[in-house]
Amino acid sequence: MKKYRYETSPEVCSSAIDLALSDDGSTVEKVEFHGGCSGSLKAVSALCAGKNVDEIIALLESVHCGSKATSCPAQLALMLKKIKKI
Repeated sequence: MKKYRYETSPEVCSSAIDLALSDDGSTVEKVEFHGGCSGSLKAVSALCAGKNVDEIIALLESVHCGSKATSCPAQLALMLKKIKKI
């Protein structure tokens, strides 16, 4: 299992995301948001567990909160895109 930590944009309510990926980096094992809307982010985390990284990126990268240009789920998609480039 590979573990990562991502400091989110100051535009969103969570401060960081901890992520665990499968050894081959293709599947999300666990997601934990720090701060933010607890119930909603626990749901996002639960729905992402066991899913393919590319599938999660496609689902979440365009999720925005009201007038903000981003959201906590979109930050997760951005994190995954950055990890894929490593």
